[in-house]
Amino acid sequence: MKTDRRLWLKLLAAAPLAAALPAQADGLAAVRERGRLRIAVYNDFPPYSMAGGKGIDADLGRAIAARLGLAPEVVGYNADEDMNDDLRNMVWKGHYLGTPPADVMLHVPVDEHLAKANDKVRIFGAYHRETLALARNPQRVPALSGSAAVALEIFTREKVGVETATLADSFLLGVMNGRLRDNVVHFKTVADAANGLADGRVAAVLAPRAELEAALRGKEGFVLERPQLAELKIEGWPLGMAVKVEDAELAEAIARALAELKEDGTLAGIFRKHGISHQPA
Repeated sequence: MKTDRRLWLKLLAAAPLAAALPAQADGLAAVRERGRLRIAVYNDFPPYSMAGGKGIDADLGRAIAARLGLAPEVVGYNADEDMNDDLRNMVWKGHYLGTPPADVMLHVPVDEHLAKANDKVRIFGAYHRETLALARNPQRVPALSGSAAVALEIFTREKVGVETATLADSFLLGVMNGRLRDNVVHFKTVADAANGLADGRVAAVLAPRAELEAALRGKEGFVLERPQLAELKIEGWPLGMAVKVEDAELAEAIARALAELKEDGTLAGIFRKHGISHQPA
């Protein structure tokens, strides 16, 4: 089962962080001498990364490597128990099974608390703001409005799908003093939850917007919207990158390349290519 790559969101508020860690020995020279940039992405995480080096994160990694004049080497890693493990496996140490770390990891929440808890990495380069979204069958679930007690009351009668062990899962199980628990249906992936919506097993799905957009492609008749509830303390979080803490110059070079990709529209074009709405971080 895919573990939640954002378990930290249950406790922490997303907040941009300007890396301000002391620079030490740098890996940029070694990367340039090697001639290629090793880019870590998650395995089986549509629309961000999929088999065969496809997906938003894989395409962005290749675009950054091209701006640096390097060949891209996109490497897929399996998600571990939490984000701290992922940073260890992909960035600063490598996996215990022998897979070496990458030069840069994508899809890292740019969060002050996460950074403080992982002093061996440098987190920077926000490139997209992910948000929670609700996909609903409008024949069964009306537009949500008001407090959770009012807006979510429909889910005391209708079933709502979530990916197991995610922010959406935690929120719906705890909100309204647990009144929705019996109608929260757990799925292995967002894609599975979207299939449950399509075949009527659930009347709605709460999940990250980009994942929902990808999962709903080709499925007609559903409304996708952002739930605005006072009780939902974390509505969105910026996605960025991480390198080893000592690789300050590499981080600066990647950040400059990312700024160019934002400026000339390449970044937005990558999201558009995959049918996903890009939200600047």
